[in-house]
Amino acid sequence: MTCNLTRITDFILMGISGSLNLKLAIFLMLSIAYILTIVGNVLIVLLVSGSKKLHSPMYFFLCHLSSLDILLSTNVVPYLLSTLLGTAKTMSLNACFTQYYFNSSSTVSECLLLMAMSYDRYVAICIPLNYIMIMNTKICLHLVVWSWVVGFGLNLTSVMSMYGTDFCGCNIIDHIYCDHAALLDLSCTDTSIMELETSVFSIPIVLLPFMFVMVTYIKIVSAILKITSTSGRRKAFSTCTSHIIVVAAYFGTLVAKYTTPPSGSSLNANKVISFLYIVFTPLLNPAVYTLRNKDILECIHKWFPVKYIGLNNNFRQCRTQKTIT
Repeated sequence: MTCNLTRITDFILMGISGSLNLKLAIFLMLSIAYILTIVGNVLIVLLVSGSKKLHSPMYFFLCHLSSLDILLSTNVVPYLLSTLLGTAKTMSLNACFTQYYFNSSSTVSECLLLMAMSYDRYVAICIPLNYIMIMNTKICLHLVVWSWVVGFGLNLTSVMSMYGTDFCGCNIIDHIYCDHAALLDLSCTDTSIMELETSVFSIPIVLLPFMFVMVTYIKIVSAILKITSTSGRRKAFSTCTSHIIVVAAYFGTLVAKYTTPPSGSSLNANKVISFLYIVFTPLLNPAVYTLRNKDILECIHKWFPVKYIGLNNNFRQCRTQKTIT
């Protein structure tokens, strides 16, 4: 640990502190969660890309959501695992900026992509007769491209402005990854303009998609309740449940992360929330969509005809439900 430097050229990420046994337990849990995250999300990307049955707007958005989850998790978890083993000593200034850039960019892009997915469900349930015309290939492609461009474009300006600042004092970042607030705390120059820019851009980008999702689902629930058929209501709800779970978990942890002060007595709480956001939110997406989605289960069974009891039972139940409905 190096303090009282005239200029910082590298950082030391404290990561997760605790006893050796605690670090080993977290390392094992984190490794399993990361492997499942990569395998699950890669599986979704392969299934959607290779199965004609899954060539629809909902699965097109899901494929890109999985890609962002892979990027978000891979950007942080491998280095975090190395800190738990004590092999990671320092992180260069450029590496820290790169980690911050991809982390924040993936967050913004996921917010916009979840908004696009909620719009897709709104059109499918509230305007079903015009669904094919509204959610055509061109519109879906535009929504996905702009989600990536806005997310990675806006954060590029934030990173470039940080490059013009000097960092001095203590080069220790008491967090699990390079975050915006942690970097600004180590800056020697006046960061008030950068903090204002971050507030002006980040609050609408997180708040507006969340409000949009809430409004669309209020309308979706209202439309579903007007369906007279019980089986029709059940089928309509089933198409939205997975997305609601993902949205609630994602925006819930995101709001908690940015409303908890990253210092003082709340530092450990901020670390826990950030840990959940980086590790388990990307894992939730493939878990929810593969275990609850009949189309994906059928494609998995077609591509990988394994004989495990759990998967076969899920598949049989899905086939039975599909036959009944």
